[in-house]
Amino acid sequence: MKEGTLTPEEVMAHLASRLSQGIRDTSIRRWDQGKKRVPHYTLWVELDRDFLKPAIQALMEIQFPHLSVIAGADLGDAIRLLYIFSIQYGSPKSEYMVTFAIPLPKSDPTVPTISDLIPGAVFSEREKQEFFGIRVTGIPDNRRLFLPEDFPDGVFPWRKDGTGVQEGMVKDLWKSKRPENRPAPPVEGKRPGTAAGEGTPAAAPAEGLTRGVEK
Repeated sequence: MKEGTLTPEEVMAHLASRLSQGIRDTSIRRWDQGKKRVPHYTLWVELDRDFLKPAIQALMEIQFPHLSVIAGADLGDAIRLLYIFSIQYGSPKSEYMVTFAIPLPKSDPTVPTISDLIPGAVFSEREKQEFFGIRVTGIPDNRRLFLPEDFPDGVFPWRKDGTGVQEGMVKDLWKSKRPENRPAPPVEGKRPGTAAGEGTPAAAPAEGLTRGVEK
């Protein structure tokens, strides 16, 4: 690990020195927060998938990174995975978010697991497999994480193309009504003339509140 904290430019230069052949695009974004306008930075690095693990190893040379999440998006002809890390956490004004963007063509939506470097990543990898239909090579646990076992094969809820959820599978929860045979939950009232939180609540529900719930 490197000693001391690095500037965003130094972090990006370190990544570029390790990944010069695999980087497609980079950017450093800054925004200021609070009355004192404290600067915050995010670093964006778009990579070829073969350089994903070397990129994480390059971050480890600075400090072991914290994996926030693996996000994703359907771009039409490709699935883009976003591996979002934070580094230099605990260092005032020097904690940065680093995002590695990995485009995967739908003709070959494979990416290597990073669980050998960051074991907890396997849960987010499993989620992306079942919701985007990608294949994580070398993943130690290939089970579904959220979808039931009887969910149709080849249907991926976060895809926007023909493999996404069909219209007949979508349920409009807003159309659901409260079951008529379900009792209204009890609502405790308060003694007349007492402020909220004062005195002992009355044992019986407040009549007006109960009627309001039933409606």
